[in-house]
Amino acid sequence: MTTTDDTADPARTGSPDPYALDPVDVRPPPTTFGGRLRHLGPGLILSAAVVGSGELITTTALGAKAGFVLLWLVVASTAVKVWVQMELARWAILSGKPALEGYAQVPPRIGRISWINVLWILMDGAKILQRGGIIGGTVAALSILWPIVGEPLSFPSLLTWTVITVASVLFLLRTNRYSVVEKACFVAVVLFTLATVGLALGLPLTPFGYGGDDLALGFEFLIPAGTLGFAIAMFGITGVGADEMTTYSYWCLEKGYARWTGPDDGTEERARRAEGWLRVMRLDVFVSWLVCTVCTLSFYVIGASVLHPQGLVPSGNEMITTLSRMYTDTLGEWAMYAFLVGAVAVLYSTFVASTASVPRLWTHTLSLLGVLDWRDRAARERWIRILTMTMPPVWALGYLLVQSPVLMVQIGGIAGGVFLLAVVVAVWYLRTTEVDRRVRSNPLLTVALVVSSVAVTALAVYSLLDTLGVDFGG
Repeated sequence: MTTTDDTADPARTGSPDPYALDPVDVRPPPTTFGGRLRHLGPGLILSAAVVGSGELITTTALGAKAGFVLLWLVVASTAVKVWVQMELARWAILSGKPALEGYAQVPPRIGRISWINVLWILMDGAKILQRGGIIGGTVAALSILWPIVGEPLSFPSLLTWTVITVASVLFLLRTNRYSVVEKACFVAVVLFTLATVGLALGLPLTPFGYGGDDLALGFEFLIPAGTLGFAIAMFGITGVGADEMTTYSYWCLEKGYARWTGPDDGTEERARRAEGWLRVMRLDVFVSWLVCTVCTLSFYVIGASVLHPQGLVPSGNEMITTLSRMYTDTLGEWAMYAFLVGAVAVLYSTFVASTASVPRLWTHTLSLLGVLDWRDRAARERWIRILTMTMPPVWALGYLLVQSPVLMVQIGGIAGGVFLLAVVVAVWYLRTTEVDRRVRSNPLLTVALVVSSVAVTALAVYSLLDTLGVDFGG
């Protein structure tokens, strides 16, 4: 992975606008595997956003509640959705337009925007709770680690750490630089992946070890009674979700994939260049998927091995205390502190990624509504800075009022699952109307996209019916 001047802050370095295609910015794609690795980056930001609320909170809670029997769902939820993400990113790179602009093209339209944009606005309202849950998990871990004011998990301590946490993220992202986000997320991904996988692999050496029979049980494709709500939330929130798919298109553009591909002049040279940069994007997606899958499996196995036999299911502010049992019960009391540091790293990185991405999406939404011109760099960057400074305090307020990170994250997960269906509709519409046939002829990728679309549709139907109170017998 490299961060070049192309990914630095354009307002401060004079680099080209990442959302504008100019023939002078064209560059040949790397032709070797090593060369492609050096141009990764958007997927690392995505991994930092994904591995956090879903894996640490929802996935571990599901493992604690269901045991190993739903292990298959972990693999399915992380693997099945990446093909939709990949197709949306391909359209963005070829067109030079981010996802929300593509959504606005899908009929029927409602005024200046599409029904999908309206649905996104509604979904993001529910996501406020999920982002509040991410802040809450971070704050609870910090409160236990060092209360500062009052007792651990007391309101004065939680309030103090909420202010400190939000302020630190706002300071880190004050410049809105892509390179800052990429570097921070890269470090976080490496650290929490090593820590989580290391503990999961070490469990067989402890009293809470697991064996081949446990893993085999996890792939009998069952959903036990009482776990369907958890399962739906996990499917919606683990792996790449609808909001991460949407955001990924923006990171691909800011990295430079679209600018380096250049505007579509109809030539074979441009088609070959496009395919080269699309290969880089696909590798970026694969690396992100691998990180998410490994970490998700690790968190689930830890919850199923350690918490499930003891009947411990994370809930409320005691979530962090309960989750720390995964470590103290296997390695001793000292490990609680190691866990708390790790929990902060996982959730804080997700908070950073969300704070970097959501203001971009809302700025673009406001532009689609006519509030500003997205192509005006000065106006776009000004609005992104304003929203970066104002949105995180709103998310934090949501946590302080609700103070139940698990519930908050599950609500956001179900909302994300429903929105996935709209993303699938947009992907197929844009693929049919705008993607050059020369870069969508791979039959294997088409089959994978079909399978992914069917699975996502099933998730959306389950989510809607469950929200309406339909009993699935679980």
